[in-house]
Amino acid sequence: MTRPVVVLGATGSIGSQTIEVATSLGLEMAALAARSPSPKLAELASAHPNARVLVAGGSSEEREDFTRLVGRSVEFGADAVIDAARIPGTVVVNGIVGAAGLRATMAGLESGNRVALANKESLVAGGPVVKGALAEHGGELIPVDSEHSALLQCLAGEEPESVARLILTASGGPFRGRSADSLVGVTPNEALAHPTWDMGPRITIDSATLFNKGLEVIEAHHLFDIEYDRIAVLIHPQSILHSAVEFVDGSWKGHLGQPDMRIPIQYALTSPERTTSLARPFDLAGMDLTFEAPDPVSFPALDLAFEAGREGGSSPAVLNAADEVAVAAFLDGRLGFLGIAEVVSATLETSDWRTLETVEDVITADREGREIAASFIAGAC
Repeated sequence: MTRPVVVLGATGSIGSQTIEVATSLGLEMAALAARSPSPKLAELASAHPNARVLVAGGSSEEREDFTRLVGRSVEFGADAVIDAARIPGTVVVNGIVGAAGLRATMAGLESGNRVALANKESLVAGGPVVKGALAEHGGELIPVDSEHSALLQCLAGEEPESVARLILTASGGPFRGRSADSLVGVTPNEALAHPTWDMGPRITIDSATLFNKGLEVIEAHHLFDIEYDRIAVLIHPQSILHSAVEFVDGSWKGHLGQPDMRIPIQYALTSPERTTSLARPFDLAGMDLTFEAPDPVSFPALDLAFEAGREGGSSPAVLNAADEVAVAAFLDGRLGFLGIAEVVSATLETSDWRTLETVEDVITADREGREIAASFIAGAC
């Protein structure tokens, strides 16, 4: 695999690690895109002088200052970022946060590119639409999430009918083992203290509520065409078993390794080939690996996601949109921790169910979910 790399969300956690991995592999940077014209993006542009530089936002003054700082042409606007996914013959690493990443995923697939998907919201909100583009245009969709990368590798060479269950593992986040009553007053700083992974704020809060694992269940359903009754979640605080597959003969395949996102990122760039990675050597000796069932009382978000996934249509898009709004409100101090799941549940009950056939359908469902969630949050304040 020697295709140039397009990094969407270049200054985020996934983007930064992607650039580190791609540089170590000697891969060319075709484009670097970010939401804002930051000094960090300027540094990346300087380190990769042949890469196109794209910025979605920023004021006129910020854009002018950034262009001078970079010292070469910069493309601005959300459409420019999406166009980067259309650069032919590239691997598009979609690290855009939230439902905004859907259009970029679609653009990459419609151009026949490999999309290394770190933006799980693309499949959660627009699963049927994304799957349609994948079937029609012949691109590739390779997951970057450690859990889905693990499942992809465990399923390699296996027949679909041999699969009994997909087992997604979850660390349990910083509040594992705590009662619902003890979570009433937790702060954003406490929720952001993830015990295993270094991630962005939204995904870290989602890990604390188990919403992230619920979104991953929906993503796994679309990636591997497995019905929800054959997808299970297992709490595994050490984050060493990244996920597993149970087969109909009783055999299990599990993917184990360091909790290092550079490993699944590299596999998404080079699959099916493997090469030496930046991760430190791994040794199981002396490790205690433990597993437990999720607590649906303290962490109701997981069941909400299963429910929305089974309903299909617009429900997963509404789920994701309401969660984005609720997490932002929690981080801003406008909503309590337990209120996140409450807002999402109320939004799902209130929204109108509809089928999804186009990107516009997904955007409509997303907008409705955001508006309803925001109204519930405003009423709670």
